[in-house]
Amino acid sequence: MIQVNSSQFNYQYFGQIHFPFSIATLIAYLKNQKNIDQSFQFHKTFVFRGQVDDYIKQCKKVDILLCSCYVWNWEITTYLAKEVKKLNPNCTIIFGGPQVPRQSEGFFEEYPFVDIIVHGEGEYIIKNIFNAYLKDKDYSNVKGLETKLFKNPPESRINDFESIPSPYLTNLVWDLVEKQDDIQWIASWETNRGCPYECTFCDWGSATNTKLRKWSEERLFKEIEWFADNKITYIDCCDANFGIFQERDMRIAKKIKEVVLKKHFPHIVRPNWAKFSSEKIIPIAKEFQEAGVLRAVTLSVQSMDEATLDIIKRENVKFNKFSELTAIFRKNGIPTYTEIIIGLPGETLESFKNGLETLVSDTKVGSIEIYDCKVLPNAPMNEPLYKEKYKIKTIRSPIFLAHSQIEHGTIQEYEYITVGSFSFTLDNLKEMNLYRWMVQTLHSLGILEYISKYYNKIHSLTVMKFFETFLEFCRMQESIFSLEYKKIVKHVDNGYAGKGWDHYDPNLGDIFWPIEEASWLRLVNEKNKLVDGILSFLTFLEEKQGYSTPRDILNDLIKFQVFLLTVKSETKIKSENFEFDWKNYFVGGSELKHNKIKYFYKNLVIESDPYQWNYTTIWFGRFKKKYKVHPENLQEEKLEVKDGLIPFVKSHSSSYPKIS
Repeated sequence: MIQVNSSQFNYQYFGQIHFPFSIATLIAYLKNQKNIDQSFQFHKTFVFRGQVDDYIKQCKKVDILLCSCYVWNWEITTYLAKEVKKLNPNCTIIFGGPQVPRQSEGFFEEYPFVDIIVHGEGEYIIKNIFNAYLKDKDYSNVKGLETKLFKNPPESRINDFESIPSPYLTNLVWDLVEKQDDIQWIASWETNRGCPYECTFCDWGSATNTKLRKWSEERLFKEIEWFADNKITYIDCCDANFGIFQERDMRIAKKIKEVVLKKHFPHIVRPNWAKFSSEKIIPIAKEFQEAGVLRAVTLSVQSMDEATLDIIKRENVKFNKFSELTAIFRKNGIPTYTEIIIGLPGETLESFKNGLETLVSDTKVGSIEIYDCKVLPNAPMNEPLYKEKYKIKTIRSPIFLAHSQIEHGTIQEYEYITVGSFSFTLDNLKEMNLYRWMVQTLHSLGILEYISKYYNKIHSLTVMKFFETFLEFCRMQESIFSLEYKKIVKHVDNGYAGKGWDHYDPNLGDIFWPIEEASWLRLVNEKNKLVDGILSFLTFLEEKQGYSTPRDILNDLIKFQVFLLTVKSETKIKSENFEFDWKNYFVGGSELKHNKIKYFYKNLVIESDPYQWNYTTIWFGRFKKKYKVHPENLQEEKLEVKDGLIPFVKSHSSSYPKIS
């Protein structure tokens, strides 16, 4: 028997790790070929990063090593392959996956230990490689592969999905991994393959061709049952656009709900929602929500700048329609988040800020996620002519895997991110990052959200101007905010110096945090200092802008803002007395009434363990907004009604005493 080993390394997230789905799909297809199944023996797949040196020893007499390559495992995979070739020079090493570059000039000089690289979908190609291996090891007629000597034309796309057995329904995934009591396996899952869009920052469409192809519903329904029967808690749906086939995907969602309500597994199903999400997604998301497996629906824009969108070949829903769409989702109780990419060619500091202003000024937009612009090997953005045209500069950056455990091995993985283009400099990009931090931490995560909304209502102060003043305050005065600001500046400088984006704070838990989440946790952890810091900032802002807001309003506003934030508490009901009716002011659009009122709501997180509280509130609970409550969800009790109204002031009024 010809011996075959394989690798698909991944990271652990608190005892959870992905099945080697890509390798399992290939092997399931290979084992479906009688001659191959009878001639080859497939051993367990290498998954755990910490065991790489032991895996190398296991390859001492192996004949073939299959390596599934992604941005998060490239360095450890090349290390494995290099050491295996030293130990076993006769081993045929085959690389495939999204990280294998189509632009392969110089590849075999840099990685001489690799014998074959596979371009595109792998099932047909790997079958033909194995058949050639059995016959005479002549791969010159095998489409879709490349060796040191030749590069063959591409293989045709796969349309006959029925010929590819499910690695789940055959139980092959269990043959390829070792069941461990302390490990929960995450199941990657395809319901369709392909992407019709051509966004230049993405390699999805180019990796699988643009035509969408679907797996049969019968197979998918059986896999849903398999997930439940095998107690798989997390399903990572790998479709580029789940929901794009509305009626079909609705049937899939209904099946998921049926199975979850009956068998109580899985706990989370996370799809990549269709790029042009619409109200048609809502019924599908509702099924997920009623099953208790929904995190949130992505309503992505990537950029709000028309010139940038044209450069990256991205067409957004017009913002007025987008805004209406977010309102519909919110009305239906479905959490949403919007994605923005920082560092896209065409974006400027001002256009980036203008885009953020548009988003944060719309009260119906859900939380905002802002990501670095990564330049993937096979994305159109990595093509030499494209990079030259738009003067794209990149840096090799240690990959950041949010929430991964600190002990994830010693081999660092890397990715390429933009640090410049014809439209922005590195200094511009660093300044954009400060606005990213402020929008995410102070607005989206809620630290100063209703403070800025108050000044916008009263003085028409834009959110970006509010943040400009905040930056000036942080640079001039010591406070809880200036301490956090210094951490952010150092974090950004280190990141763009190639030192990595890992952020670890031993007081917050044994994981690497997204910087905005760590900032939020540190700020809310010291409630009194947070209140003092907000008051100091507002004193600065009032003087800077020439405002004269009464002290009792500001004190009550600060109290209200902090009240909306989730803080560590053992009480099931959180309540506070206020001098002003802030709920109706912010929600109903009424003038600010001087009414004594008591607000209360059910505490969103009750957890005594401090680390677990952090995880539950801002990691697991981020998409479900466990970190803050919206004013419209407050319960109220009128304590006393005073005559008169606080005037709705739109400009400076000398009759108001300045705060001191």
